[in-house]
Amino acid sequence: MKKSLVAGLALAVSAVLPISAVAADKPVGITFDTFEVTVKHNGKDVVIKRDQNPDAVVVDAFAKTSRACPPFCIQPITLAPGVETLGEAEMIDYLVKASTDDSILIIDSRTPNWVERGTIPGAKNLPWTDLSTAKGADPLSIGEILVDEFGAEEFDGLWKFGNAKTLVLFCNGMWCGQSPTNIKSLLDFGYPAHKIKWYRGGMQNWSNLGLTTVKP
Repeated sequence: MKKSLVAGLALAVSAVLPISAVAADKPVGITFDTFEVTVKHNGKDVVIKRDQNPDAVVVDAFAKTSRACPPFCIQPITLAPGVETLGEAEMIDYLVKASTDDSILIIDSRTPNWVERGTIPGAKNLPWTDLSTAKGADPLSIGEILVDEFGAEEFDGLWKFGNAKTLVLFCNGMWCGQSPTNIKSLLDFGYPAHKIKWYRGGMQNWSNLGLTTVKP
């Protein structure tokens, strides 16, 4: 009995040691088996990893817990039928894929004044106002975005999305309505729900996890 117990403890220690060694070398990884990834941002390689300072704290821009609702109301987990909600690990997977796959586009839906403070590497800014007729966007300019940016096609007044890109949208976080508004606008134009992904946590969760950001 004692021999079995000792053998079991030895096996457990041997299993833990390699993990501890990795943790000592690279203390703050992204996932259990990923420390960092490289993505393309404006044609240049950017390494995404977490802040390695164990004393790092939440940045001031996302430290506030209470914002007036409306408009800053908590968004649901499922935004619309067929639209997939992503967590950080899935978001990073799409960022890596988008670096070599032109059929995927990562979209920061925030207004430029927010983007100037920092965005997720690999994202392209498309303010939610650019797709909102309520905010003055005209159908012609919206159509140009659908064709030039998203790969949609117009034929005899009808939209075809067979070759349209998979869009991954985000904004400031679970209380932010900018990417949800973009997504609802796209759905209204007939964009296929299965080609729309939503990173609900947005910049708040991204920053809270100490993940790399870039400025324009």
